[in-house]
Amino acid sequence: MAGCTFACIAPAIVPGTAGAQSSVTLQGVIDAGVTYVNNQHGGAATLFDSGVLSPDLLTFKGSEDLGGGNKAVFELTSQFDLGNGATIPGAGQIFNRTALVGLTNDRFGSLLFGNQYDFMFETLTLGLYDGAFLFGGIYDFRQGPFAALGVPNNPTGSFDFDRMAGATRVANSVKYRSPDIAGFTFGALYGFGGVPGSFSSDSTMSFGANYAHGPFGVGAAYVDVKYPQLGNGHDSIRNFGVGAHYNFGSVLAMLLYTNTKNTASGAKIDVYKGGASWTISGPWTLGLDYTYMKGNDVLLDNKAQQITTAVQYAFSKRTVAYVEAIYQRASGDAAVTRAWINGLLQPDGAASNRSQTLARVGLRTSF
Repeated sequence: MAGCTFACIAPAIVPGTAGAQSSVTLQGVIDAGVTYVNNQHGGAATLFDSGVLSPDLLTFKGSEDLGGGNKAVFELTSQFDLGNGATIPGAGQIFNRTALVGLTNDRFGSLLFGNQYDFMFETLTLGLYDGAFLFGGIYDFRQGPFAALGVPNNPTGSFDFDRMAGATRVANSVKYRSPDIAGFTFGALYGFGGVPGSFSSDSTMSFGANYAHGPFGVGAAYVDVKYPQLGNGHDSIRNFGVGAHYNFGSVLAMLLYTNTKNTASGAKIDVYKGGASWTISGPWTLGLDYTYMKGNDVLLDNKAQQITTAVQYAFSKRTVAYVEAIYQRASGDAAVTRAWINGLLQPDGAASNRSQTLARVGLRTSF
């Protein structure tokens, strides 16, 4: 994103730090459009929907040069609903998306504290192993007919179940990010549960590693999130993923696998995804991907196949108009297996039968 930077001299703000230079950057992204769904709880629906290609975000970033390759950094990010201006998920959580402070060093990496992303998002999504980040948006991440997965505090039980949309962060966490070592980077995160007498209860662990060399990249990530609703804080929703991509010049090809498991119930979902983003000419980009989601017997062997296609036109580096269409087909052992595209939440976004189709026209701009 482009940013508006306000430079200041630290001695004017904090006594005793003569010569240290600081900066604060305000930046954001706004996305809005109209979505048509052919079957939402049995009927067609036309919706104003914002934050689809990218969430609507307002971010403050700051850094202070401490000398010797060291910096103090912070980031505060708020997510909001462009349609009504309300913060997401609700009042009283103004910096709900990210709130962190830490130290960075050119040679040794970064140590960060606060409410921040795990490595399913940071390594695999930001590493460009999923077309949803480039052209599909929230609808192209995973949900499907898997409400029985039972992710706690989740609007559908399976919304963004493999955590790659970044819809859920890790509170009270400490994260280490390595520097780039000949194309290799790695990181680790621990989120404190804060349960007296049980250090691991309600805690989160996450790890990620990425290797990039020329046009090729490969990454892997893991996260284990324990919830008080699962085994009194001792069971978890566990995710693992691996991705690869290759840039052929005008075409970026991507492959992704994720595995999600509820360790309390044994419910498990495997995801296989492949796609490509093609810069056709000038401002035009075409995106296409296919996703196969497979649940185990605990989830009645439910499955879903999803195809996403999108066309984008870039007016500039900051502003993009786009059209996308998504089709999902569900199957399984239940009498009725309902298709459910990710991000269709209101009031019951699932289809009344095995298939669901949506089409969207939207505009995204950043500053």
